[in-house]
Amino acid sequence: MEKNRTLMQYFEWYTKPEDRLWIKANKNANYLQAIGITDIWLPPAYKAAGGKYNAGYAVYDLYDLGEFNQKGSIETKYGTKDEYIEAIKELHNKNIKVYADIVLNHKIGADEPETVYASEEEKQNRNIDTTLPKKIEAWTKYNFEARNNKYSSFKWNYTHFNGTDWDESGRKNGIFRFSGKHWDKNVDNENGNYDYLMGADIDFNNSEVVEELKTWGKWYLETTNVDGFRLDAVKHIKSDFMADWIKTMREIKQLQCVGEYWSRDINNLKKYIEKTNSTIPLFDVPLHYNLYDASNSKGNYDMSKILENTLVKENPNLAVTFVDNHDTEPGQALFSYVQEWFKPLAYSIILLRKYGMPCVFYGDYYGIPSQNVNAMSDKLDKIIKARQYFAYGEEIDYFNDFNIIAWVRTGDEEHIDSGLVAIMSDGPGGGKTINVGKNLANTVFYDYTGNVKETVYVDNEGNGIFYCNGGSVSIWVKKGNIYN
Repeated sequence: MEKNRTLMQYFEWYTKPEDRLWIKANKNANYLQAIGITDIWLPPAYKAAGGKYNAGYAVYDLYDLGEFNQKGSIETKYGTKDEYIEAIKELHNKNIKVYADIVLNHKIGADEPETVYASEEEKQNRNIDTTLPKKIEAWTKYNFEARNNKYSSFKWNYTHFNGTDWDESGRKNGIFRFSGKHWDKNVDNENGNYDYLMGADIDFNNSEVVEELKTWGKWYLETTNVDGFRLDAVKHIKSDFMADWIKTMREIKQLQCVGEYWSRDINNLKKYIEKTNSTIPLFDVPLHYNLYDASNSKGNYDMSKILENTLVKENPNLAVTFVDNHDTEPGQALFSYVQEWFKPLAYSIILLRKYGMPCVFYGDYYGIPSQNVNAMSDKLDKIIKARQYFAYGEEIDYFNDFNIIAWVRTGDEEHIDSGLVAIMSDGPGGGKTINVGKNLANTVFYDYTGNVKETVYVDNEGNGIFYCNGGSVSIWVKKGNIYN
């Protein structure tokens, strides 16, 4: 019996080295399976510029998974290579698929600077040079001496990059495009051209780079046996490179993947999907912002429009839905954290609907102690389990009110006692007359969340009146089901 898949992002930005995340994931594999997690996204596993004090996105050495004494430590922020591999094995033992976080856009923490000719760019329009080419000292030489050619003898130098953000000789910060190079065209057009993001920007027009990243990808798959990739910062990476790289990796094994294209404009996401021939699902960033806006509207958000201009509505088979992540949590650059009161409503929207692969955020589930964010595991467990047990069958929407919206999942024969009614309000509580279909007719329902204590009787025609409290969600399922 095939159960709904549920992804968990298993880290938050402020996870500490002493948390030993790889060991925790290993120990928690059984628990995660029990609550209904089928897929897990682990953070970047390779050595970053800040060693064990960096979250992993400032990539130094893609081949060092916590094995070599580089950047001040052997282990990464999350542990050692052996601990990482063991965690993946244990998660696999519990039938949990593992997504690895892949950061290919840039490198940071070079071993030596090099003299390069470069033009400085206008920050708001990277198509305009503000200086003629001049000599700068760019941190672009990566020798990886501690690794001593193990796994790869490839050494990075300035020819493998398009530009950088620091001139060591002038002690100046800026955006410097190396002479003879140009920013990639198939990227987001914010700031004129958004190829450049940070550090030393990798040149995907360089054939040596393309070959090395394919070699590394094969090595990574063979070494770790992960099941999928979370692709970081794809809006800054040449789209045809990304599509080709994923195609090459899928020749090795059947891979799941999801790209992070950070834009609230649905048209940008649709264009990227078109350019990559519908091969790379994307996080539904527009939906995240709808949820964020609704949580801050004090009941004045039109809930009937909550799915408007979202990927899950426009291209449901390529949408990975989420409420929050490590970039949107308090203190981070993309801060847009959905308010706590609205979180159960938001998670019901991503977990209980038919389309989209939902992703549960570690910071929501376990809390973010450094930011005084409470754990919501007790509330989220109920919704995740409702997805696992009941959220099957066709979907019928009742999105016909400003505050109170609802939908039915009619259930199916394969999943015993499946079917549900989800109803929520961002304002005052109330009820709706809903037809649940013949499959669920002549049934007594109760609120699985426990928010409403009364039961609801559905007549022979499948009609019943379902309720929710103000600023709350109720998930109505059959009374006496096998999961009681």
